[in-house]
Amino acid sequence: MRQYHLALSLLSAAVLTACGGSGSEGPVVDTSPARGTLAANPPNLVPIPQANGTAVTKLDPAVFKAMLEAAKPGLTQVTGIPKCEITTYYMKYATVGGANEATDATGAIMVPSGSDPACTGPRPVVLYAHGTTVEKSFNMANLRDNAEASLVAAMYAAQGFIVVAPNYAGYDVSSLSYHPYLNAEQQANDMVDSLRAARKAFGKIGAQDSGKLLLTGYSQGGHVAMATQRAMQTTYASEFKVTALAGLSGPYAMSLLGDATFAGSPNAGGTVFLPMITTSWQKSYGGLYSTPSEVYEDKYAATIETLLPGSLSFSELFTKGKLPALALFAKDSLPGPSSPAFAAFFGDGNLIKSSYRDAYLADAVVHPCGANPADPLNCAPTNPFRKAGIKNDLRTYVPTVPVMLCGGKNDPTVFFASTQATAGFFAAKGMPAAALTVLDVDSDPTSASDPFATAKVGFAQVKTATINAAIAANQDPATAVAGVYHGGLVPPFCNAAARGFFQQVLAQ
Repeated sequence: MRQYHLALSLLSAAVLTACGGSGSEGPVVDTSPARGTLAANPPNLVPIPQANGTAVTKLDPAVFKAMLEAAKPGLTQVTGIPKCEITTYYMKYATVGGANEATDATGAIMVPSGSDPACTGPRPVVLYAHGTTVEKSFNMANLRDNAEASLVAAMYAAQGFIVVAPNYAGYDVSSLSYHPYLNAEQQANDMVDSLRAARKAFGKIGAQDSGKLLLTGYSQGGHVAMATQRAMQTTYASEFKVTALAGLSGPYAMSLLGDATFAGSPNAGGTVFLPMITTSWQKSYGGLYSTPSEVYEDKYAATIETLLPGSLSFSELFTKGKLPALALFAKDSLPGPSSPAFAAFFGDGNLIKSSYRDAYLADAVVHPCGANPADPLNCAPTNPFRKAGIKNDLRTYVPTVPVMLCGGKNDPTVFFASTQATAGFFAAKGMPAAALTVLDVDSDPTSASDPFATAKVGFAQVKTATINAAIAANQDPATAVAGVYHGGLVPPFCNAAARGFFQQVLAQ
């Protein structure tokens, strides 16, 4: 994915201008390391390159519609036709890393405007957490070449929501040498600090905050969004008032998913996700290993701590031999796959040493977790990886705001069991049924009045089209669907459902 690296040049220009370098008043520059500091206020206006070689600073709805349809025909049937003009700003802010070390991160602010009533006056704010990416250059301010940023802009900003979308510490030009992946406390702090910084800019960029704060995110971002709501409810309650939370295909139940993976049910992409988690938790807490060679086979151990995020794409990690595509565990590692569906994750050229897996499983036998769905974390593992999994499992509190959890029941990347277990925990702990909505977009409408019928029917249509295309190309339909399920099929429909959920909550 091509990325436009505007960060360094624009920020440098901002500093020069603030110092009187251009003869006109520039942004106020703040180099304080205090959390939530906005480096340049106002932040940098981002030009959006167009197909004809020009660039616009305000994205017209008709132009944006054409961009969306060119990238993915039919997408605006899901996102809705853009109503608002969008102005995008790129910000840099101070935050903390996984070990609470001072660092910085960048992100995007998308501001709607225009004549449509949905685009004028005070607007609700969507604080959006993005999904897993392996490329360090990832930038949510790049609407043209970042597919997730474009989808978020279409779903929310173009429909009248102010969007704040951090890139996270460790990405883009962040000075942090690693990314605190699925570190619930750090990622919540990162989100909090991005919103603090963005709020400082609102008055200078024409963003009128209505006071309604909506949290959402997809995949990794689903976990991050829920962790952020938890932090805002338990730690930052005097500073933030959340209106609603929509978690989309998130690995909230980290302990459950970790145990499933090591027991023989790895998830698709696990040879990428597991190293990201392991490096994150090692850098954050220490103690997961003394050297990477304790965890990884020698072929991968020497470079793995600095591999992710980096310069290679997902596919390049495999084609260049940096990671195995499927073989997480050795062919002879026991127990073997929990079912034939997971057989491909056991093979030659595997990533994880059997000795490391054996130690994990031995601890799981002695210290099982999850026996009681209403108290799943009432266990005391001694294995460092399992202890970190418990620490980052979000089944520790009950949200006091309306919550929607969306996903697809056949997701091979983030198992829907995470959503079901988390919803079950909330219900068991007394969360009112009216406050908790669980949506499986890969299901039939429950009735003619099903509020999510459009998302379910749309998902089924796109899934069927994927199957038909595979058959026409003499490919295996099941493999074709699995390959795009988590990253392509589910995101538009869960985001559309989240927007509808937010609009319903705001109308109450």
